Amino acid sequence: MQRVLIAHQVSDAKIHDRPRGNLSDLYPRWLGARELLLHQRDPYSKDVSREIQAGYYGRPLDPSLPADPKDEQGFAYPVYVVLFLAPTIGLPFAIVQKAFFFLLVMLTSATVLLWVRILRWPAARFTQIGLVLLTLGSLATLQGLLLQQISLFVSGLLAIAILLFVTNHPVPAGILFAIATIKPQLIFLLLCWLVLWTFSDWRRRYPWLASFLATMTILFATSEWLLPHWIPSFYHAIRDYQKYTGNVSILDALLTKPWSSILEFIALSATVIACWRERHQPANSKTFAAILCLVLAVTVLLIPSASTYNQVFLIPALLLVAKERHSIWEKSPASRTLFALIAVLLCWPWISSLVLAALSLLLTPASFNRTWAIPTWTLSSIPVAVSALMLLTYYHLTFNAPPTPPSS
Repeated sequence: MQRVLIAHQVSDAKIHDRPRGNLSDLYPRWLGARELLLHQRDPYSKDVSREIQAGYYGRPLDPSLPADPKDEQGFAYPVYVVLFLAPTIGLPFAIVQKAFFFLLVMLTSATVLLWVRILRWPAARFTQIGLVLLTLGSLATLQGLLLQQISLFVSGLLAIAILLFVTNHPVPAGILFAIATIKPQLIFLLLCWLVLWTFSDWRRRYPWLASFLATMTILFATSEWLLPHWIPSFYHAIRDYQKYTGNVSILDALLTKPWSSILEFIALSATVIACWRERHQPANSKTFAAILCLVLAVTVLLIPSASTYNQVFLIPALLLVAKERHSIWEKSPASRTLFALIAVLLCWPWISSLVLAALSLLLTPASFNRTWAIPTWTLSSIPVAVSALMLLTYYHLTFNAPPTPPSS
């Protein structure tokens, strides 16, 4: 990342006169929060967006310059994200940036350990340390850490919320699920599954949903007080974000339409069927945990963003695959093929990165103008293979056989 990828980006930016500022994905949210809370300015406005660009890129973008980035870095988040950034707006951003980096390191490390517990994997301590180090060293996590991406924060919140959920602490779990909606596209499918699960036994399962809805009411009411009529502004910001970033789903990036849409429909339909069949499972069951992993993996596949850092939401599914590796390997030739494919896809970035890192000690950054992207070749395929294996394994009934009947 430091000696090859970032060195290439710096060199390429200098050649094409492309601006480089703090390049922190936290900065647009932080500056928007500061301007709203201290100066009552609309964080969705064009003026604030230009100020964000001045910090993020080093200067406002100029549409007349073809080499300038197209991502306008607008404040494309719900207003209530400012409530969680409020304690930091009086600090210099350099301090906030470093603090958030280390918070994400700790939270991502905790995410791995929490999911090990959720999946009831009796892994040895050294195995768990190894899993944490492999996660922190993966390209997806490193990209998220270097960008200070809020996706890693949401991933950690979900791990805490789900552990509370499966250990029968529904009220705090509901609160954390509501906070995680600062990135609604990452939690939408999971919430749909949990709502379906809740309505299958409403009298026993409603407390988390009541807590979630109460928290969302408070967040929306506070947001409306801070910035009246913010929802239309947020909608327009999301629509503009999709236009200037050109974000598409992973399958859209890999395939042409209509094939990508067909596969997305199949993946979503198969996931919905699995959720419907298992809606009566208790929250502390093996099958419930497996469905959570499946839903999060398919979320990465379907959201309209192929950004690598979102692959931290594959952590639960990958941990489950590692835990159940023997049963998956023995189940069928198809599961063995997918398992081996995932292993190759995951190992490739490590092997190629080690080779390029070693060569960087001998060669100049200009030598990597064509080879810097080699470690990223398999990244887009990982969510596809993981989602396919999760669905195949479920329908082969590896995790449990027929759904249990409703409890009396």
